[in-house]
Amino acid sequence: MAAMTEEGISIDHTRPSIARVYDYLLGGKDNYAVDREIGDVFKRDLPGSVAIAFANRSALTRAVAEIATTTGIRQFIDLGSGLPTADNVHQVAQRHAPESRIVYVDIDPQVLVHGRALLEQNRWTRVIAADVRDPEGIRTHPDTRELIDFERPVAVMFSAILHHVNDEEDPAAIVRYWRDQVPSGSYFFMSHFRSGHNAETEEAERVLQQTFGRGRWRTDEEIAALLDGLEILDPGIVPAPLWHPDQVANPWGDGAPRELTVWERLIAAGLARKV
Repeated sequence: MAAMTEEGISIDHTRPSIARVYDYLLGGKDNYAVDREIGDVFKRDLPGSVAIAFANRSALTRAVAEIATTTGIRQFIDLGSGLPTADNVHQVAQRHAPESRIVYVDIDPQVLVHGRALLEQNRWTRVIAADVRDPEGIRTHPDTRELIDFERPVAVMFSAILHHVNDEEDPAAIVRYWRDQVPSGSYFFMSHFRSGHNAETEEAERVLQQTFGRGRWRTDEEIAALLDGLEILDPGIVPAPLWHPDQVANPWGDGAPRELTVWERLIAAGLARKV
């Protein structure tokens, strides 16, 4: 049954939400029993899978820092942003470049509730409740038009979102739309569940599909193909923990590189640029 928040937004507590399950796996508190039930399947039946969420989040923050410190880009669109956690895109970007502007996009109404709280704290941040499969609606949304200047380079972030878009929904067309909307010098970050061709991969994909009715793991080659027409920057499409690990202090926690677990290899990351 859906409940109305004080803001007049309807949130269904009886159906699991991708954003809230992800929040639970990251140790957040913005989730319900139905979300924790699904999250516990991963924790109990797929031990180690929680590392995927942390590996992805860490790669995202490193990518934002990379863009903010090495380019002149001061505009970010975070598609499928999820619920706020530590080191959100606006916090990382504005730490390095306070004038950075960020538009968050997510279909989950609870994200909008938190977004309104963000608006009270940060005038260069907007949150839009919209579907990533409707890029035109996102592009023409009044909040996007107010904050983002499409005559200047933009960073478009596809963090752990396109594996929720099935093949028949044409995820490549979504990326292509944004590629065509932004000028040369724009950047694209992507993280995506990758096919591991093992029992862990197959079970994690099954749980996601059974719960949400969607989900598509892809190979590194298929992930790279989503960025067609863009220049994929070094080190290419790699497991998320291996994407620029030198940008964080002691990324392995023990002072020396180690072999990644099968779970850490199930999320890939890459950064591309429009030439």
